[in-house]
Amino acid sequence: MADPKGFMTTPRQEWPRRPVEERVRDWDEVYVPRALLPIISKQADRCMDCGVPFCHDACPLGNLIPEWNDLVSREDWRAASDRLHATNNFPEFTGRLCPAPCEAGCVLAINQPAVTIKNVECAIADRAWAEGFTPARPPERLSGRTVAVIGSGPTGLAAAQQLTRAGHTVAVYEKDDRIGGLMRYGIPEFKMAKRHLERRIEQMRAEGTKFRTSTTVGREVGAVELRGRYDAVVIATGATAWRELSVPGRELEGIHQAMEYLPLANRVCEGDLEVSPLSAAGRHVVIVGGGDTGADCLGTAVREGAASVTQLDIYAQPGAERDEDTEPWPTYPKIYRLSAAHEEARDLRTAPAADADARLFAASTLHFAGDDSGHVRSLHLVEVDELRRPLPGTGRTLPVDLVLLALGFSGPDQEDGLIRQLGLQLAPRGTLARDDGFATNVPGVFAAGDAARGQSLIVWAIAEGRAVAAAVDRYLTGSSQLPAPVAPRDRPMRV
Repeated sequence: MADPKGFMTTPRQEWPRRPVEERVRDWDEVYVPRALLPIISKQADRCMDCGVPFCHDACPLGNLIPEWNDLVSREDWRAASDRLHATNNFPEFTGRLCPAPCEAGCVLAINQPAVTIKNVECAIADRAWAEGFTPARPPERLSGRTVAVIGSGPTGLAAAQQLTRAGHTVAVYEKDDRIGGLMRYGIPEFKMAKRHLERRIEQMRAEGTKFRTSTTVGREVGAVELRGRYDAVVIATGATAWRELSVPGRELEGIHQAMEYLPLANRVCEGDLEVSPLSAAGRHVVIVGGGDTGADCLGTAVREGAASVTQLDIYAQPGAERDEDTEPWPTYPKIYRLSAAHEEARDLRTAPAADADARLFAASTLHFAGDDSGHVRSLHLVEVDELRRPLPGTGRTLPVDLVLLALGFSGPDQEDGLIRQLGLQLAPRGTLARDDGFATNVPGVFAAGDAARGQSLIVWAIAEGRAVAAAVDRYLTGSSQLPAPVAPRDRPMRV
């Protein structure tokens, strides 16, 4: 521990965001460029190097957080990068996209603001790329075994990189025209610039991983045929079957799923489109769903120039502090958080009728109403109690031209034929069934990530990718030295 009194003398200071009026005019990342490195060494000094570091257990990757905090405080960036990459293939992704359960588990968070672990992680990753600490690591020899990975999200990429480095010949199959899964077309550019993704893809290519884009397994390539061509198959297609909102008026035009809306905005940023056909420009937008995907829609709609944007959250507004009785440390608490998108909506007053920022809490959609042409024009809602029961006399009507449904995902998409063609068994929740070794009921076929676990965090996705790689390596060779940070039935810490 570099500074034994750092947690007492240095207050928490986070990576500053650019002014709202500036950042909503572009799609660049929301943080002030180059503003993190000047503050991060002192922030790392706040780490107490605990004898029992609960941040390890709160992170499914088992990141060696006190070790690289100490190294950053001493400005030994190369060693910090080595320790960070020892447990995480893509820290520049998690450093920008993960909600940081490690910070909720920080021992300092018992009675003080936690160490800025996520910011330290991001600083190490960015410095590592700038200084050339992340060269490609092709295997010294090939095993002669082949593996197909279906899906190029964080689980598929992590599994592919681990297996490639172990000496196996790996091909990643992606249904979209570019690699990255939801990180490519689901995460807005202002949350993570795609250059970070491109760097890792190029690194993986240099290591020997092959990529097959615009290829839906089950359509362009038969699933049984693919299984016959490879020694093992990893299914990492994610949980892309979105949840529906079955209320009167759902059939009206202008009501879309979030994952119909966000990819088009990302394609504008990629240069594929000049304007999104679902652009929110000049329209009154209501987002149904209070999670991260809804916040991504919010930030996107603001940048597209929406006339107004309101986000509906069926849960009551949480408090500003952890409830020690129901969510004691070190669990991840449900507290009021102000994302960059919500900060923008608050400052720009995109939803004057909202409870806080752009959100209406404890709000449930009753039905939609449209005009004579069949286009949605209003959303009727009601306030609900903690059991989601309507409260009499609380009905409201919001004007709306565009409705975005951000209600989460139930499991893998079954329409492409992959599951049916292989005869894969499903768990009761609709996810892919697997045993304690990530294996499905089909020999040589493994399942990992959201497709088998259910909708989860990016840090769990990468952990599953690393763990399934160890399972596949063991299946192919009889043993494995690859790390397996999680088991299929592991879950986040809860009461």
